[in-house]
Amino acid sequence: MSLVWGVMILVVADALAIGAMLFVRRRAPEGSFFTDGDRASGVFGVLATGFSIFAGFVIFLAFTSYDNSRSGAETEALVVEQQFETAQFMPVGVRDRLSGELVCYARYVVEQSWPRMRAGTAGDALNPWAVALFRTVRSIEPKTAAEQAAYGKWLDQTSDREAARRDRIHGANGITPTSLWIVLFLTAGILFAFMLFFADSGEAARSQAMLMGSAVTVVVATLLAIHALDNPYRAGIGSIQPVAMERALRVLAEERAAAQVRAPEPCDASGRATS
Repeated sequence: MSLVWGVMILVVADALAIGAMLFVRRRAPEGSFFTDGDRASGVFGVLATGFSIFAGFVIFLAFTSYDNSRSGAETEALVVEQQFETAQFMPVGVRDRLSGELVCYARYVVEQSWPRMRAGTAGDALNPWAVALFRTVRSIEPKTAAEQAAYGKWLDQTSDREAARRDRIHGANGITPTSLWIVLFLTAGILFAFMLFFADSGEAARSQAMLMGSAVTVVVATLLAIHALDNPYRAGIGSIQPVAMERALRVLAEERAAAQVRAPEPCDASGRATS
């Protein structure tokens, strides 16, 4: 969610809540609807504390998923760079092919996978270049000690890359269950309704507006924060960008030049196969 939409939602929620408070205030008795203000404040404290604890728990879960997705994206990019180096110790006949397919894998992540994750349609679709890499490696018959060591290292790095990819796409479809959202909105609604009973015709309108506006701002801002963390790839402030894989592509370009890999990549700039 963009900052503009977040501010608009916050402003509209505050306007509606303050409007409702001022409307109820017109017919409210002096001193609010509660005859025992201390008891009412105690009950409100229990409700507000319950919402805060529950919302904090959900934020912790959402942030954990957010951090795992970010770490997965960075680890996946790092392993791709490491696999390029490992590929240079493979048999001569497959070095250039593996190097090109790794570049295509990275391009596909940036240009194809990321837009799908933003839209929440990534699903379980495989990166086609991961399949191409598997087919290429399966055809290898290492002979020298260096080739055998590189072959075993490649398999280990492939497992690490797939694990990192799984962490990256984990948060693409949202991790907060619908049941938790229902509880959050239900609790927020109860807090709002309870606040209306503090309407006091004997108190200044601006004080009543501040009373309602401050509480609603905190509640709505908390819900917006959970929504932002729930899918870390949605466009907006704080969304995870393919910075690590883009950096890996620049590193791969430099390493290809240093290793004098002259064979063209089997894909275009968007990661689609050219043949």
